[in-house]
Amino acid sequence: MQKEYKPFQIVLFILACLIVLGLITYAVPAGRRDIFGYEFRFLSQNKLLKNEKRHEVNLDSLFVDVDISMVDEVENPHGKVKNFKISDGDLLSYSKNGKDKFAAFFNRLRAGGSDKIRILHYGDSQIEGDRVTAFLRQRLQTQFGGSGPGFIPAVNVYETITFTQTVSENFQRYTNFGGQQLSNKRYGIMNSVGRFTPEFSDSVNLDSLKIITAWMEVEPGFRAYSTAKSYKSITLHYSDAFAGCELKIYNNEELVKTDSLIADGKYHKYKFTLPGAAGKVKFEYSAKMSPNILGYSLDGDGGVQVDNIAMRGSSGTFFGKIDNSLAKQIYDDQNVKLFIMQFGGNSVPYIKDTVDVEQSVSYFKGQLNTIKRLRPNAMIIVIGPSDMSTLIEAEYRTYPLLPLYVDKLRKMTKEIGGAYFDMYAAMGGEDAMVAWVEKGLAGQDYVHFTLKGASIATQKFYDAFMTSYNKLKTTNDSKEN
Repeated sequence: MQKEYKPFQIVLFILACLIVLGLITYAVPAGRRDIFGYEFRFLSQNKLLKNEKRHEVNLDSLFVDVDISMVDEVENPHGKVKNFKISDGDLLSYSKNGKDKFAAFFNRLRAGGSDKIRILHYGDSQIEGDRVTAFLRQRLQTQFGGSGPGFIPAVNVYETITFTQTVSENFQRYTNFGGQQLSNKRYGIMNSVGRFTPEFSDSVNLDSLKIITAWMEVEPGFRAYSTAKSYKSITLHYSDAFAGCELKIYNNEELVKTDSLIADGKYHKYKFTLPGAAGKVKFEYSAKMSPNILGYSLDGDGGVQVDNIAMRGSSGTFFGKIDNSLAKQIYDDQNVKLFIMQFGGNSVPYIKDTVDVEQSVSYFKGQLNTIKRLRPNAMIIVIGPSDMSTLIEAEYRTYPLLPLYVDKLRKMTKEIGGAYFDMYAAMGGEDAMVAWVEKGLAGQDYVHFTLKGASIATQKFYDAFMTSYNKLKTTNDSKEN
């Protein structure tokens, strides 16, 4: 026989449940607790009392002075790109030591000359496909001269707006940030290399190996910005060639060069000057043992070169995984004057407490100090992580420890003499990513910018860069006068 409950009993049961849930909420104010390795979630006190509300960010007012068009460049290719008035919070942050070093870099930039100034833009998946770097490159090359996309990988695996690359099926990609890795760590500066044969031991018998042919073909991308399309030369960067390797170069499918690589195992460059406008160029290799193809640089005759070096999944802690002596040789040879380090997207989701924050910042500081050791006179700019959202009680909110992580990164960067750009603040701060997604400026993963969003974010950085340039240049001019 089914038991019947009286109304007052049901009311008492509901009250008892509410009391129990209230006690849990009081005992676990954060609304989550790890028990035996499992995370249990409850109603948090802030949610219960409605103290916690997602911030609403007005992007229309935030972007009122942001111009992402390239009209200036189209109407006057040699003109100056206008930069806009920005708030103090959007400026680059640096210490006195960093200010002096930055001023020296700007003076070199202003002086111009025939020598190339190379800027390396390292980053995670936020910059892959050249989405961020391409916009910055166009702005800087329009302002200070220069052409070409700079370094491109030996084997490109990302859809890239600036160039189109095709490689033969036997070209394998080796990286130090995931996937197949080199045993000797000689990655150069791209952190990836291409090989068309496996790595062989020193005892291998060359007579037992067959000659293998492989190729790489590259041409400007149809969506590339104008300065990136007008490069004058393609330079092959290679190392670890221990056997003869024949090289054939085709320009628009016509064989124009036959030569061989130097087989002494050292780092070398092979420069091919284009006979005319940049078109489809093919490098074909034939060897029993592949050298390490470290990448190619597609450059103009002078000015600024801005290289996109994207490493999906990386947190920027890669210097311990590469041959530093080879990296230094290339940094020096290529006259690298500025390192832009844009990481954080792969660290933030795994930061659970303040100890993790301190540890992550400490690891990254070690990387910046390695740059200082390898290239003492170069400037370092850290572009901090953008706002990133995660589901918190059914709402997309900023990762709780992201603001603290940003503050610690800024402080550390200034301590080592670098400059810091706060992308988190430039986006609008806490919970801004939701607004970016709603405007179509970021993807549904609430982490990565869309192409338009990347242009806006990069313009904000460029404005901060140029504001510092004008400020420090003016300061130096007054000293000279």
